[in-house]
Amino acid sequence: MASKASRAIHLVCSATVALAVLLLLGVGYGPVPALGQALVPGGGVWESAAAETTVSTESLTLPGLDKPVKVSFTAEGYASIEAKTDHDLFLAQGYVTARLRFTQLDLQRRLGQGRLSELVGAAGLKSDKFELSLGLLRTAHARWAATPRDSASGQALIAYSAGVNSWMSHLEKTGEWPTIYGLTGVRPRPWTPTDTLVVQGVLTQQMDFNTIPLDYELLQRSLGAKPTMDWFPVKAPTAQSAYDPGPYKTLPPTPLTVPNSNAADPASTSASSASQSQSQSQSSGSQDVALPDTVRQLDFNSNAWAANGPKVAGGGAMLAGDPHLQTTLPSYWFEISLRSPGYRVAGGSMPGVPGVLVGRNEHISWSLTNAQTVGTLFYREKLSTDRPGSYYWNGAWRPMKKVHYSIPVRGGSTVDLTTDLTVHGPMMTVLDQRVSVNWMGNFAHNDLNALLAANRAHDFTSFRKALSGWKAPALNFVYADDQGHIGTLLAGDVPQTPKGSQPWLPLSGTGDEDVVGTIPYEALPKAYDPPGHVIASTNQRQTGPDYPYYLGTSMYFDPGYRQSVIERFHSGPGALDLKDYTALQNDVTDDLAVRLVPTLLSALDGTKLTGRQRAARDLLTTWNHSMDTGSAAASVWWTFLDSYLHEVFQPWWDAKKVPASKDRWILDLDRSPIPLREVLEHWTLDDPDNAAFTPPGAAHRDATAAMRTAFGKAVAELADKLGSSPSAWTWGKLHTREIPSITGAAGLGYEPYAAGGDPWTVNAAGGLLNSSFGPSFRLVVRWTGPAAGRSVAIYPGGQSDTPTASWYDNLVPLWREKKYLPLDGRAEATATWTLRAGE
Repeated sequence: MASKASRAIHLVCSATVALAVLLLLGVGYGPVPALGQALVPGGGVWESAAAETTVSTESLTLPGLDKPVKVSFTAEGYASIEAKTDHDLFLAQGYVTARLRFTQLDLQRRLGQGRLSELVGAAGLKSDKFELSLGLLRTAHARWAATPRDSASGQALIAYSAGVNSWMSHLEKTGEWPTIYGLTGVRPRPWTPTDTLVVQGVLTQQMDFNTIPLDYELLQRSLGAKPTMDWFPVKAPTAQSAYDPGPYKTLPPTPLTVPNSNAADPASTSASSASQSQSQSQSSGSQDVALPDTVRQLDFNSNAWAANGPKVAGGGAMLAGDPHLQTTLPSYWFEISLRSPGYRVAGGSMPGVPGVLVGRNEHISWSLTNAQTVGTLFYREKLSTDRPGSYYWNGAWRPMKKVHYSIPVRGGSTVDLTTDLTVHGPMMTVLDQRVSVNWMGNFAHNDLNALLAANRAHDFTSFRKALSGWKAPALNFVYADDQGHIGTLLAGDVPQTPKGSQPWLPLSGTGDEDVVGTIPYEALPKAYDPPGHVIASTNQRQTGPDYPYYLGTSMYFDPGYRQSVIERFHSGPGALDLKDYTALQNDVTDDLAVRLVPTLLSALDGTKLTGRQRAARDLLTTWNHSMDTGSAAASVWWTFLDSYLHEVFQPWWDAKKVPASKDRWILDLDRSPIPLREVLEHWTLDDPDNAAFTPPGAAHRDATAAMRTAFGKAVAELADKLGSSPSAWTWGKLHTREIPSITGAAGLGYEPYAAGGDPWTVNAAGGLLNSSFGPSFRLVVRWTGPAAGRSVAIYPGGQSDTPTASWYDNLVPLWREKKYLPLDGRAEATATWTLRAGE
């Protein structure tokens, strides 16, 4: 029903959509503010409603091309570009992406630039203030200034921008602006290379910026130092199957040679100003800014694995990858094939960025997972009321650098913002803590050059060399090639602080705990053609306990349950084929249930149970540990685990007054913090008499007693929610997925539907019981047998960001039904554009 309702909405005629939007002008809708009277002649909602929503064969003029370019589309919307020069390739990529995803492009750059308020009004101010303070725009300007114009990235950025602007010129001439611009009268600025770098920064931030040291500080203040480190240890007590088992190199940290674009120059002794606008007014200090949930890393689940030799049917190598991100309409991904003299690559591109982020070329294939390593450090600056606007560093008081901004607000007055910068980074109040932020995403590296070099790589050596220039976000790249080789490596900056410091907490800003460098590239975790013929990366810690560098704490890394399922899948008899990998990507086995359910059943033996409790227990007795929508045992397990975690830790949270409300995403027990799941698993199996099982001030209790109490509460909760019959407590009645619109408007999203999986199944569903986080792009590439080079992919979305277009959400049903499409569909083209140079 959800799918039918969603399809009915998306296929409604353009005039009806326009009318519906007009009805919202006075009051707004959800997070979308009221737009007021914004119709403008020649560019209003009626012109936008008439804009094209389908693609057909045609010849088009594209200024700046050297030679004609062919663009073909499959029936599902996958795009293939064939160009005779690399310049033309990226110009066409910019044009094609903008034509199908223009609103998304502009919203993403506005998010990073701190210019949402100009379009949506005061509702965007919270985000704008944060982004301008953190500094994605300052970093993008610094990166472009440091990019040689004749480099691969420089040339790609210039050409891509020209392609986007060609489509904008068309919109300007025809007045067929997307609806939001017609309603507001706001006109987007021309696209620049800096805009692409801002969009790249937004993704980096959402994968790499977090507040974990500040959360540790809040825990330590309430729980105390020892319980905090016992329950949220640096290294988890459970094995996580490192992909790099060692031995490890111990080398000096690599110095940071690229400046932090959002920090004061250590050599400077006087204040300086920078401005995004004409305003240069002075301020006595920077303003506090709120922390929007959308600007930091909150969920992390991704899978990538590869196998070769006897593990693959017919020999050779095979790769599978499914990066997990927020699933949205439109998607993070835009699938494309790029062919030119320098590039033969196909896969998932990020709208706004040249090249392909995950995919394959003629010789190699790769996917990625979030490395989960530390990337954000916080510093407590030494301040004094006697020296306003100054901070103490390296033995001297120094003036903070002040950066001023004027934020235009549609329908309101311009808002001024001043941000103070220290040598560590911008001063901000985050989780009620006044700190400076030193984030690896704020350094002026040329990551795009590394990505484009990886697109051109032909073997593992050239691939690894290319990624030596990739700095943020830190990622695990998993690899397979046409010669039967597989490998993986961590690429990115992992900051190191002096020995004896505690970077999982806020650090001293006086200079004693400054970053001394990053882990040398030669010492970062990696593996190549392992003897077991299988490599898997699932956000787990990449190394064993004797790795000589700091990667992060147990709060950073995945507990390894998906890793165990993947390894067990490969341990069975027989070689695997492409269809086996697509099946594994959709697997919903819960390995934590595999580990704990037998102990729970033992705990329930010998205790008096009600009839309903016996029925619930019996469901678990015959359960295969799969989180299928029709499984009642899955609901019993999930509800028990949540009840068990609260039963053990809630009394401590209450007694110690843990401030969960300050950061519900990390500190609230309803979010099942990863380290607590791990220590609870460890105590249940190996330390059932741990003191944590006994609530503060209560009589002694062990794991068995806690489990029995938690089980009873879980059964009562399920009966209250789903009725008296345990056999009817199916997982699909509790657990749903949805794919929301990036605007937040419910009618433009794919509505919630019953779904399997949970946060730690291979087919992951992050977050709470209604999930909008999970496999955002599934890819499988086989380099062997009669189907050598065959690759398939799917993602939950569509190629267009126009809700009335047939390509808006047409791929969601395929993704739900576990179906895939060929990655390079040029032979199946149903529409073709011929692009020619012209004015």
